[in-house]
Amino acid sequence: MSEGVAVSIGAGGALGKSMRTIKAYGLALGVLAAAAGPALAEEPCTAGPNVLGVSRTVEIDTSAGPRYGVQYNEHGFLADGEVVLTFDDGPLRAYTKPILEALDAQCTKATFFVVGRMAVSDPEMVQEYARRGHTVGSHTWSHANLQALPPLKARAEIELAFSAVQAALGKPIAPFFRFPYLRDTQSTMTYLEGRQVGMFSIDIDSKDYRTHDAATVQRKVMGDLGRMKKGIILFHDIQRSTAHALPSLLAELKAKGYRVVHMQPKAPLATLPEYDALAQQELAKRHVVAGSQPLVKRTLTWPMSEPTMPAEPAAAKGRPLPRPRADAKDWSATIWR
Repeated sequence: MSEGVAVSIGAGGALGKSMRTIKAYGLALGVLAAAAGPALAEEPCTAGPNVLGVSRTVEIDTSAGPRYGVQYNEHGFLADGEVVLTFDDGPLRAYTKPILEALDAQCTKATFFVVGRMAVSDPEMVQEYARRGHTVGSHTWSHANLQALPPLKARAEIELAFSAVQAALGKPIAPFFRFPYLRDTQSTMTYLEGRQVGMFSIDIDSKDYRTHDAATVQRKVMGDLGRMKKGIILFHDIQRSTAHALPSLLAELKAKGYRVVHMQPKAPLATLPEYDALAQQELAKRHVVAGSQPLVKRTLTWPMSEPTMPAEPAAAKGRPLPRPRADAKDWSATIWR
């Protein structure tokens, strides 16, 4: 694995407009090396030089609520040949574990957008994401379509996910968020901007939810990459097809000269106390059930009644509630994306 390069990206997103903090042992992508904090340096890979690895680490400043991906016409920190690996909807132990092992085998890193209920169902796997050096973001509490909810309920879905994933992880998570079904609204985007959270869409969709065939997933991703040359790739770590496809897919990325960029936050997410309390209650329920039913961690979702949400998140008080956009696009046409 080549040594990593760490670059700090400003809230505006584009590399050419950002403040840069670089740690390098040479030149990478034509960017001159400069000093950077040691926290962003990649760990040396012990599997040898013929693995995919991480070409550089990008520090994302989310203070202005930036948006990334083709949906927002913004992936300015990626050069041709660079990809960001992302996984939604987990954890689901049967598939998350082999996915993590495949990433380890190639000494590479990803970002996981975790559903709050799934985090509560298996906090040990959430901790495993971080233990292996991956970035942990969030993906709502119940994978709700936020376009179908009133603004306050959408905010509750967002906030309870923040708190639930953090409670499962045991430490602050990244202020990185992806909309389920990629369905945003102006209200929720404005809210997330105020919460200093980055919003991540995608550039390449593996469509792993449409097939059980690993080869189909691999062909789809590599074909799209051949056309787009770079991008944020969407997988799901609840899908068998991705778990089976990932070892050969990562090897093909390496063989064809693609480089992985690992995203890390400049600052962690700050959760809200009222939702932290709710999340701790749900996690406590899970511990009680797990004590008497050891197989509960293997279930798809945590079987709980919907928590009673606070009527108004504290951070939202006094903010206007913009109307959902009339021209909002449907970026999904599927479930569990």
